[in-house]
Amino acid sequence: MTVVRITRFRTDPANDAEMIDKRATLIAAVRESYPGLTEARLGRLEDGTWVDHWYWESTEHMQKALAAAPTIPEAGAAFALTTDTTAESAEIVAVV
Repeated sequence: MTVVRITRFRTDPANDAEMIDKRATLIAAVRESYPGLTEARLGRLEDGTWVDHWYWESTEHMQKALAAAPTIPEAGAAFALTTDTTAESAEIVAVV
């Protein structure tokens, strides 16, 4: 069943473009090494908080990538530009 990992974070506005570039590099690295990432969407709330949604084919796919995250250099580079980071996961139960 599809799951989504939702990560909220902030960046210094001066780092927005760099964060977006490093995020794209991270997504490419994850897709190359860990199957199952089907879609990634990034949004910015009115207060400047970023909301990143990564959709996975299954919980197992997501968990393998999350377990490896500390060893993925691109993850460290991307998250070095963020503050106030929180994350949660949810199983998708309905799509209309």
